[in-house]
Amino acid sequence: MRSARFRAKSAAFVMSFAAVTVTAHPANAAEYTVTDNCDVPWITCSYGDLWLFYNSKDIAVQGGYIKSAYTTFYGNVSDHWGTSQYQGSSLTTYRYVFGNGGNGNGQYMKNNAASVQNCAPDDNYRVYFSSGYGGTSQYFAKNGPYGDCNITNLITALKNNNASSHFA
Repeated sequence: MRSARFRAKSAAFVMSFAAVTVTAHPANAAEYTVTDNCDVPWITCSYGDLWLFYNSKDIAVQGGYIKSAYTTFYGNVSDHWGTSQYQGSSLTTYRYVFGNGGNGNGQYMKNNAASVQNCAPDDNYRVYFSSGYGGTSQYFAKNGPYGDCNITNLITALKNNNASSHFA
């Protein structure tokens, strides 16, 4: 008698599992690249203040002209690889890349920056070695009283090893 009930329960479980498996639809995924985290629809900001350049400062800016590709961020960015969000059953991902022409254009931003420029009038930033604001970091003060945005090389520990940035 016990085995008959067990078989009936097992059969009911298998059939219900099969019904769920058959009716479940795979989630759709979309991936985009952006050069500014303000271009991500679910991030609210006005413009990028922290500029991360593909090249060191001597190569990035020459004769007053930007020669290097760059990415701009406003606010906290916990992972320079990008950001994802489900919208219904679809996963949408935005990857951060260097853009705006020049050396490194189209390259993924995470662990590829060599220099930084903070153009924020009120905000200081830190760039971190690890995602989630961990590990070695470097501080970048807000721009000067005359609106000058000084470009600074990342320290050796962070050059091509940058994974997140945060208001400081």
